[in-house]
Amino acid sequence: MKNDRQEQLLQIITEEAIETQEQLLEHLQARGIKCTQATISRDIKELHLVKEPAGQGRYRYAVSGHRAKLNFADRLRTIFRESVLSVDYAQNLVVLKTMPGLAQGAASALDGMEIGDMVGCLAGDDTVLIVMRNLESASDFTAEIKEMMR
Repeated sequence: MKNDRQEQLLQIITEEAIETQEQLLEHLQARGIKCTQATISRDIKELHLVKEPAGQGRYRYAVSGHRAKLNFADRLRTIFRESVLSVDYAQNLVVLKTMPGLAQGAASALDGMEIGDMVGCLAGDDTVLIVMRNLESASDFTAEIKEMMR
């Protein structure tokens, strides 16, 4: 139900210049989806929608250019919370230790994030090797991973 509502919401904002949550609510209700303004507000936050200029001083809802990255970041945090046991780095290499069988999922999530300083990563059964551009980016990335694990 929630996924269907959010899919409809995304379809509506691509087809129509929606300026307010009330307009969005009306369009959803016209499609047979019953919800409240509070639900719409939560959906807007979860979908990372933004208001962009529509011309003549008006604004419309649109999908944030960062949405895909944010969704991958959410997935990555979930994977780390559930599977990553430790992270460390040496030079420009970062090593993630995961529970057995979960390294490939963590590596796939990393690949999808399009991390600027990441050259690439390789996964075994319980270890992911991440090659970063330099020592500083490896150190920063390791600190970010440790923060995600909390």
